[in-house]
Amino acid sequence: MSETKRTAQVSRRTSETDITCVLSLDGEGKGDVSTGIGFLDHMLRSFAKHGFFDLTLSCKGDLEVDCHHTIEDVGIVLGTAIAEAVGDKKGIRRFGESILPMDEALILCAVDLSGRPVLGFDAAFHTERVGTYDTQMVREFFYAVSYSAGMNLHLRELAGENDHHIIEGMYKAFARALDMAVSKDPRIKDVLSTKGSL
Repeated sequence: MSETKRTAQVSRRTSETDITCVLSLDGEGKGDVSTGIGFLDHMLRSFAKHGFFDLTLSCKGDLEVDCHHTIEDVGIVLGTAIAEAVGDKKGIRRFGESILPMDEALILCAVDLSGRPVLGFDAAFHTERVGTYDTQMVREFFYAVSYSAGMNLHLRELAGENDHHIIEGMYKAFARALDMAVSKDPRIKDVLSTKGSL
């Protein structure tokens, strides 16, 4: 991790996917993403833009099978990069939340960088896929992120009809909540925990 900018570079190669990722938590919202799944690329660019993260990510996956391995493994790599970029968590707010409207959809997201991986997820999708992104994979993506990052992550659809809006709202709300959680607070001198560690 850089002293001036909190960055991480993560690579992961299996028989199913080959992924490289560079993440800066102290960025400008630049997203350079290529996964072979257009809607996933759009979501990750939105994540970067609305979290003020700089994200460069490429994935070559077995899309001839389906989108599952690519989306899940990208979540694993992104979660790993978040954990590495955050580092020792000294001085950060630790908690973050967002209630985000996306047209008729309304999404709640709450994050705790506790080191304890938990996903709470509540959404009802109306179609099987958006583009070539299976809607069943939305939960799998955020599960992979939360467990790889050691993050308590709650996502809830409060309202919504259009799956594109619901999913995009989730990525944007997650970005804003994570941006808040990783932000530095000058009042926090060490780690924000009565235990003294996270």
